[in-house]
Amino acid sequence: MTFFLSRRRLLGGALGLAGLELMKPTVSFALPARIQHQPGITLPQLPFLYFITFDLTTDKKSDIAALMRKWTEAADALMKHESAPHLVDSGDVEGLEPGTLTLTFGFGPGLFMKDGKDRYGLAACRPAPLEDLPRFTGDQLVPAHTGGDLCVQSCATDPQTAFHAIRILARLADNIATPRWAQTGFSPDFAKHQTGRNLMGFKDGTIQPDITNPAVADRVLWAAPTDKPWMQGGTYLVARIIRIALEHWDRTNTGFQEQTMGRQKQSGAPIGGHHEYEPLTLKQTDKDGNPITPENAHARLAAPQENGGAELLRRSYSYDNGLSYIAERWPPWRQGNEFDAGLMFLAYQQDPRTAFTKIFERMSKFDMMNQYTTHIGSGLFACPGRMEGHYVGEELLG
Repeated sequence: MTFFLSRRRLLGGALGLAGLELMKPTVSFALPARIQHQPGITLPQLPFLYFITFDLTTDKKSDIAALMRKWTEAADALMKHESAPHLVDSGDVEGLEPGTLTLTFGFGPGLFMKDGKDRYGLAACRPAPLEDLPRFTGDQLVPAHTGGDLCVQSCATDPQTAFHAIRILARLADNIATPRWAQTGFSPDFAKHQTGRNLMGFKDGTIQPDITNPAVADRVLWAAPTDKPWMQGGTYLVARIIRIALEHWDRTNTGFQEQTMGRQKQSGAPIGGHHEYEPLTLKQTDKDGNPITPENAHARLAAPQENGGAELLRRSYSYDNGLSYIAERWPPWRQGNEFDAGLMFLAYQQDPRTAFTKIFERMSKFDMMNQYTTHIGSGLFACPGRMEGHYVGEELLG
C-alpha cells in the first residue's frame, strides 16, 4: 500500500468537539514487517472528506472478496494518480493538478451478523471490540444515516478528487453493495503552527494521544495482539454525524461558551490558564471552593484524567449541508429552516468499548455541550491492516 503525506498540518475535532495536535506518521514497532496499516489513519489530515457506507446486497462471500480485491486495486491506482483498473474512468478530474488522496476501508457489524442471520458464515470471525454501540442519552439517530456493512473514508487535497474516488468505488460495487449514507466534510487551512478553529469558533487542535510514540499507538490505536488474527495492524472506527445548533450557539455570550467548552475562546487556554497547551485546570478551585473548570464542561468530561486514561485518535471534519427544517432540543425551542451543519466525528481506537463508549456514556448525560449538539448519525467499523501483496480483508474473506 502506498502512503501519501499531506502538505497540511493535522486538524480535526475532539470527542464532540475538543482538539487535535500536530502528528507525524508512525508505524508500530511491534507490527510484523509484512503487515501494514491502512492510509488515512495516522497520516496528517487532508482538508476534504467524503465518507460513505454501503449495504451488502449479495448473498455470496466470494462476491465480497472480489469487491475488496477490486477496491484495493483501484485505491492503489488512484492514490498514485493513475486510472483505476476494471472500468473506464469518468474523466471528471482530467486536467486537475494531482493532489494527495488516501482511502480507508472498514467492515461493519452487518458483515458478520444482520437481522439475526449469519449471511456469509463469518459470525465467528466478528471481533469482540466490534460490539454494537449502545443507544446514548440524547441520541436522535436517523436510520438512513446510521449503520452500514462497509465504509470508505476518502480524504484529499481537493473535494473533487475525494468524490471522484468514491464514484469509482461505487461503480465497482454494482450488484454487490449499494450506498447507504454519505457525509462530506472540510478542515480549514489555518496559518502554520496555529491551531485551527471549529464552527463554534474554538481552537480545535490541542489534545490528542501522542501516537508518534509506538507504545502509545499500540495501547490506544492499533488492535490488540489478542484480537482476531485478521485484525492485526488494524483499528476500530466510530463515525458520528453531530449537528450543531449554530444559531443557538452564536446567540450565547462568550463567557458561557467558555464555561461550556472548558477553555478560553481566543487563546485556547484552559479556564484560569494563560497558554493553549497548559494542562487543563481540573483540580483548581476559585476563592469560594468551586471548580475553575466546571464539572460538566466539555473539556473536563473528554479528558483522559476523568475517564480512567481512556483515549482515542480523532480525525473529524466540519460539515455544511445547507438548510433543513429543524426543531431545537433546548430553549428557546425554535423551529424553522436552520443551518444543517456540524461535525463529522471520526475516531480511531483499539477498542470502542473502553474508549469511545466509556467516554461518551458520561458526556451524553452531563456535557454542557449537549444543549447545542445532537448526534443524528452513527456507524461502527473494523478497519483491518493489510498484508503485503494482499487486498484489504483478504485474511478474513479469502
